Amino acid sequence: MAQKRPITREGYEAIKEKIRHLMTVERPKIAKEIAEARAHGDLKENAEYHSAKDKQGMIEANLKKLNDALAHAEVIENFPTSSSLVQFGARVTYRNLDTDEVFTWQLVGQDEADFQANRISVESPIGKAIIGKNVGESFTIKIPKGMMEIEILEISF
Repeated sequence: MAQKRPITREGYEAIKEKIRHLMTVERPKIAKEIAEARAHGDLKENAEYHSAKDKQGMIEANLKKLNDALAHAEVIENFPTSSSLVQFGARVTYRNLDTDEVFTWQLVGQDEADFQANRISVESPIGKAIIGKNVGESFTIKIPKGMMEIEILEISF
């Protein structure tokens, strides 16, 4: 049996909404495109048909990935109201002591990680390194670019 992967309720609902959108909007839309392209005749040299079939394949692959994420999801909901310890679901503000830059990330499951939305996976190098750390704690993290020294400034939920 595959291992369960932690996810927030918000992340779980977002995946469900993506699946709903793909099934109720994108699938019917691509089926219509395929039918229209098929009506143009010879399928061997019909670029519109092949393009639509490629899109259909991407939609189906995305649906498979999203359904797999839901099947292996373990929704974590009971977050503490405050804590000095970094845990799953926490928003962590830290300072890169080498550059003096300050970052805030929410620690989430791998299926809902989104760099643009400041959500990183607990499986990422930074996520693995900061879990279980305390406010005020300084330590070094090995990241793909090398080493980074950080200090935990704040933890919120």
